[in-house]
Amino acid sequence: MFTTHQRRNIAAAAGLLLTLGLSTACSSGKEAGGEDSTARAGGKISLTYLQKQGDQEYFVGEAAGAKAKAKALGIDLKVVNLGNDANKTVSEVQSAVAQKANGVIIVVPDPAVGPQVVQTARDGKVALLTSDDQICTTGPDPVACGKGDLVPRIGFSGQQMGEQVGKRAAEEFDKAGWKAADTRVVSAWKQDVTVCGDRVAAAKKAFGAAVPGVKALDVPTDNTPTGAQDKIAATITANAGVKNWVVWGCNDENVMGGVTALQNAGIGPDHVIGVGLGAYLACKEWQADKPSGMKAALFINGKDVGALAVQTMYDKLKNGKDFPQEAFAPTTMVDASNWQKSGVNCG
Repeated sequence: MFTTHQRRNIAAAAGLLLTLGLSTACSSGKEAGGEDSTARAGGKISLTYLQKQGDQEYFVGEAAGAKAKAKALGIDLKVVNLGNDANKTVSEVQSAVAQKANGVIIVVPDPAVGPQVVQTARDGKVALLTSDDQICTTGPDPVACGKGDLVPRIGFSGQQMGEQVGKRAAEEFDKAGWKAADTRVVSAWKQDVTVCGDRVAAAKKAFGAAVPGVKALDVPTDNTPTGAQDKIAATITANAGVKNWVVWGCNDENVMGGVTALQNAGIGPDHVIGVGLGAYLACKEWQADKPSGMKAALFINGKDVGALAVQTMYDKLKNGKDFPQEAFAPTTMVDASNWQKSGVNCG
């Protein structure tokens, strides 16, 4: 039999071992935006890729790139089109967990679901990676999120893209010989999408550095061609008498909507400088082989992002390589003279 003193020593030792065990468990691995318990995949990897607006040309390309990379790596990949349904986002993450997926890559329709998506993935011990748009682990707004609380992301650098758009717009402005006083800039984007804000802010800065004194008009949109067209048409009406217009935005949809609104207002292509972002709608204008207000577009290849996202997830699950906080695919500025040689898929 143990004495009272021996029992106390045994209890103290057990308590110390339990404390050490809990401490070790809490410090193993990393989750999206913090600590995680996702383990390396020993067998065949199963991934789910959830995309907003999956029928949009860019996201079609992204899915194709993801599928090709998954096939090359021997990964089981399921691609789901979320449309613009935030509720479906959460239910599909839950479904991926239930189906024992090793990892989820996601483009959210609404960043407000971020914390719920992150918690669901953590509870299910599923690795989580975003592509294109950011989500925050601690709140609904990535703009207000600390950098360490953003889920790792694969996509494009909003700042670098915006700089390229702004610089090209400035070059077109100089080429046209316009005056600042006769010109307005329309900057159109969905204002709760962080990467959109990064793009337009950088475009403004780059353009303003080269062409000072042009008044910019911020136009909130839903990032669709028709939504942008309606909002920009109202802006044109409120600024009657403006001779020349520069249009940029978060994506090709915003710029195409603006170019169409200006055309419908009777403003000819010689008085419009549209610089798209994506090139998948811009190229349709150039296919028509007639003058257009869409002067150029930054080609962002969804295939590159999809492939990079799958590769990054594979490296994490198979080899234990930490996610980078952000990783970027390359971009190329194109116009009517060179888009066909650049690999733009115009449908």
